[in-house]
Amino acid sequence: MHGLAAAVGLVLLIIAVVHMSSAGLAGVALAIFVIAALGGFVLFAMHLTKKPLPPALIAVHGLVAVAAFV
Repeated sequence: MHGLAAAVGLVLLIIAVVHMSSAGLAGVALAIFVIAALGGFVLFAMHLTKKPLPPALIAVHGLVAVAAFV
């Protein structure tokens, strides 16, 4: 559910930023969220292949997402 909710939120943010005349901070947040999403995709792929998840990547993924939200 986490990944699905994040994907829906990211798509909605992309739509909002595309329709803005000046993206400003929303564009910056979008760029940071995309970086967090890439980390999430890597974690998900590692989970599917049953590789151990590096705690540092988990922490960075969460911190980047929180930074984008703030």
